[in-house]
Amino acid sequence: MTLIREVVKQAIKTGYLTLKAEEELRMMLKSKYELEDLEAFIQLQQAAMVGRVKQESREILVSSSSY
Repeated sequence: MTLIREVVKQAIKTGYLTLKAEEELRMMLKSKYELEDLEAFIQLQQAAMVGRVKQESREILVSSSSY
């Protein structure tokens, strides 16, 4: 079973959060998780806010609204 912190680690390492990873996070956040996973998720949110991690979903949204 994949942990939230593993998905976060990969996203921060690559600087990119895929649609698949976002969906995995949504599903995992609906069930019980450890404090370490919550802290990792907060790190991911902060990294996305400052631009260290780009989100595929946001790129799609921006590109579709440009037309």
